[in-house]
Amino acid sequence: MKSSRSSFRQSLTAALLGGLVVAVLGFAAVSAGLIGKTESSTRTITAAAPVSAAEETTLVNQIYERDGDGVVFITASGVQSDSSSLDPFGGGGSGTATGSGFVIDEEGHIVTNDHVVSGAETVSVTLGESNSDYDAEVVGTDPSTDLALLKIDAPQDELTPLEIGDSDEAKVGDPVVAIGNPFGLDRTVTTGIVSALQREIQSTTAYSISDIIQTDASINPGNSGGPLIGADGKVIGVNSQIATGGSGNGSVGIGFAIPANTVTDVVEQLKETGEVKHAFLGISGVGLNDAIIEELNLDVDGGVLVQEVTEGGPAAEAGVRGGSRPSGNGNGPLTGGDVITAINGEQNPSMEDVAALVNELSVGDKVDLTLDRDGQTRTVEVTLGERPDPSASESGSETPSQPGSPALPPGFGQ
Repeated sequence: MKSSRSSFRQSLTAALLGGLVVAVLGFAAVSAGLIGKTESSTRTITAAAPVSAAEETTLVNQIYERDGDGVVFITASGVQSDSSSLDPFGGGGSGTATGSGFVIDEEGHIVTNDHVVSGAETVSVTLGESNSDYDAEVVGTDPSTDLALLKIDAPQDELTPLEIGDSDEAKVGDPVVAIGNPFGLDRTVTTGIVSALQREIQSTTAYSISDIIQTDASINPGNSGGPLIGADGKVIGVNSQIATGGSGNGSVGIGFAIPANTVTDVVEQLKETGEVKHAFLGISGVGLNDAIIEELNLDVDGGVLVQEVTEGGPAAEAGVRGGSRPSGNGNGPLTGGDVITAINGEQNPSMEDVAALVNELSVGDKVDLTLDRDGQTRTVEVTLGERPDPSASESGSETPSQPGSPALPPGFGQ
């Protein structure tokens, strides 16, 4: 098969028409996501922390030289685009999407974003400096974490696996390198730092993704699915979304990467079964602050005011009650529901805390919820279920606002 990458090198316009790329951030509330596990190390880069511009340049060069060939150019053909905010170019019909990915083993497995390959009729991959494409099999996808696993049949000597690190070790201020194909410009390297940790972003489903890494490394359309690499040469995240300013879709220094630990767990499940199972609590809720507590005259110090409980879900089975009465002339949160004042002993959790804990657990695990109902305190044990198909979610039940729509109250969803 002839390479399709050369046409992107020659024409920036062709890349701009390429369809699915880095998703634009939409402000959405929290839903149960996934935290993964680490895997054993097979490849490391040893380098001192940069203390000068020269040393920093050397470190970036080392990372690029060793890891650059493991970053791939992905072309997804026959993608059906729509006018959603996750398609920055809008419009409908089928076309060609381009994005990034990276090799993770000598068997030819490649990690990328779900939104890069979702709905594609065919997917091809170009390795490193190779001028040949390889047809890629989609082993499995997980829209809830915006991750996909591909596999190609390529000679082992053409594969440069990148090591997935431990994203729990990332710290704000750590230097990072992003490698990808922005606007079709293959294997572009940009640098920055970890700007923030534990962010939440919306996936392409009704659920959001937690423990996201924020970076100021320049990420643009086409970087989707590419690696965010730490100073030790290990992948700490998969670049997925950007926040944009004004009317443009380019980088403003606010990018978001799916954490490596989530990637590791999702990849393991996709390799084994081709699908991913997420733990599910079955509530939507509003994180309480002093203003909301005073406005609603609640006798609690904090926590989560339950809005809705999924019928037949784990929380419902345990007797958790949702809200029933609108507040604030119908514009405020529902009252009359339980307030979660503790989860597994953690006092006054936010909605993000609830989601993060669920993300760390598996289907069948148990959580203890301390509830305040009309001034009375009780504790219930909830056995977590399996997250239902996002496409089957009913409006208002664990369905946070979509990008571009009015934001729901802070912390809505789980």
